[in-house]
Amino acid sequence: MSRLALAPLPLAGLFRVQRQPLVDERGFFSRLFCADELAGAGWTGPIAQINQSYTALTGTVRGMHYQKPPHAEMKLVSCLRGEVWDVAVDLRQGSPTFLHWHAEHLSADNGSALLIPPGFAHGFQALTDHAELLYCHSAAYAPAAEAGLHPADQRLAIAWPLPVGQMSPRDAGQPWMTEEFEGVRL
Repeated sequence: MSRLALAPLPLAGLFRVQRQPLVDERGFFSRLFCADELAGAGWTGPIAQINQSYTALTGTVRGMHYQKPPHAEMKLVSCLRGEVWDVAVDLRQGSPTFLHWHAEHLSADNGSALLIPPGFAHGFQALTDHAELLYCHSAAYAPAAEAGLHPADQRLAIAWPLPVGQMSPRDAGQPWMTEEFEGVRL
């Protein structure tokens, strides 16, 4: 019996993953990851890294992060506490949805996750205080391949649902879109 329901989203390769928990009087059991079930959505390897983030304040924005090839990665992002508005931006050259974004409401209560393919930037805004995310990565973090875009870039035009609150100096210092970016092969 499948414990993860996959729903394709408007950007090719991007999927909503809906957990199907087993619930009884004791509580629940929920599968967060299954390579076999995610293979149909493009997950081909083992989990190379698992990360957790905690965001203290509503309105905080983290992102928009990605890793450049050959270290591009697939991510499965789940919310374990609170609520976030999770955003993926298509950075794949030649894609019909290049620079388009899609967002999903992830929460501890709704059991949704976002499966983000290689070639996408990722970020989120905390919709509640004390939001915690769990990330499964298909590739290990490679500092030399780290890259990002400014979350408020008008060319991306991400419609953050709340006024942007806190942002790290690193995220606030990410580059704005330029014509030079369009020459990068992702």
